[in-house]
Amino acid sequence: MSWLDISPTSPFSLDNIPFGVCSAEHQPEPRVAVAIGDYAFNLCGFADANGFKHLPSIQPHLDVFRQSTLNAFAALGRTIHRQVRQYLREVFQKDTPYPDVLKDNKALQDELLVPLKYVRYHVPLKIGDYTDFYAGLNHARNMGSLLRPSNPLMPNYKHLPVAYHGRASSVVVSGTPIVRPRGQVLEKPFGGTGEPFLSPSRWLDFELELAAFVCRSNKLGQPVSVDEADEYIFGFVLMNDWSARDIQAWEYVPLGPFNAKNFATTISPWVVLPDALEPFRTQALEPADRESILPYLREKRASNVYDIKLEVELRPAGATEKTRITTSNAKNLLYSFPQMIAHHTIGGCNLQVGDLLGSGTISGPEPGMEGSLVEKTKGGKEPITLADGSKRVFLMDGDEVTLRAIAGSEGAYVGFGDCVGTVLPAVDA
Repeated sequence: MSWLDISPTSPFSLDNIPFGVCSAEHQPEPRVAVAIGDYAFNLCGFADANGFKHLPSIQPHLDVFRQSTLNAFAALGRTIHRQVRQYLREVFQKDTPYPDVLKDNKALQDELLVPLKYVRYHVPLKIGDYTDFYAGLNHARNMGSLLRPSNPLMPNYKHLPVAYHGRASSVVVSGTPIVRPRGQVLEKPFGGTGEPFLSPSRWLDFELELAAFVCRSNKLGQPVSVDEADEYIFGFVLMNDWSARDIQAWEYVPLGPFNAKNFATTISPWVVLPDALEPFRTQALEPADRESILPYLREKRASNVYDIKLEVELRPAGATEKTRITTSNAKNLLYSFPQMIAHHTIGGCNLQVGDLLGSGTISGPEPGMEGSLVEKTKGGKEPITLADGSKRVFLMDGDEVTLRAIAGSEGAYVGFGDCVGTVLPAVDA
């Protein structure tokens, strides 16, 4: 229990303490913060006020809280992350052993605790490289069934984590508007013939994903073992890998997505540390040591993914009511993030602090659990109906898409915060 008024249903409880970067009208410079209840807590100001005086291990590194990104803090490693998170939990506990640093200082509370409704979010880390995996087995099977009904999964799928390199410059934080992309399309994107033409995407889609930020570098030429890879994970965010399906259908052969993906990728603003998710570990869709994968991908730990409830809501322009159109779970992955890291580096690729790794679309096994519209509408053939009576095959201008994720139950929630994007019309070419 905290001395700060925190709702038992708040995603930002003492069990969470996620890290982010935000600013406010009276604090215009982006600064490192944590979310606690309905507030963003300014760690830069807390450090300047000697708030970390009871945590000796962070004393030589206080400048990391004065940065405009979390990269420097992330690079300190998981031991320091764990200590800082635990210290902040103790600071906010009702019976805190450190009342002198905040609980008994009302003026400092008023200065550093900013209501979330007044906060402006920023991308939490400077992202050097972004890789998107394809680890959602149900999504891969659903998409394969649309394109290759007799052979949904490619021969390599259960042997390695398939991925492609995305565009880091267009990763944006929740709340950033998404401009509908233009590109080359066919009149009938799936299986169509004829000449392509330039058009705003008519098949704009969302993708429900989880993503991990990297906090440790490996040397060029030196792979990371699957059982060491956890130490390379700073934390997790929700991710909407917006996709222009009609552009993708024409361009993806032979090298995969390009303009269909690089126009925008939205992430939630708060980075949830792995320690907050430890109570929710569970097994992936197939055992981590299954014989169909080579030894370098076999994990000793069976509980290698997380039981995190996921959902997607859609609100048309002008509507007051949102429609929940998807529910899924992060445990619907075939590969874990340590397996993704081990495969990413097996050839010697050097990861860097701040790199972002997406899971791929996380769909569930049942109807209503599809992580994208192309799956829900069976390739555009079966529209869905929203709460206001309107129908959707793919996203229309003005549509607002909200991704949510929460682990645990009432009184012990660990949440990510909303991942929101609103579709704007395409600009003139």
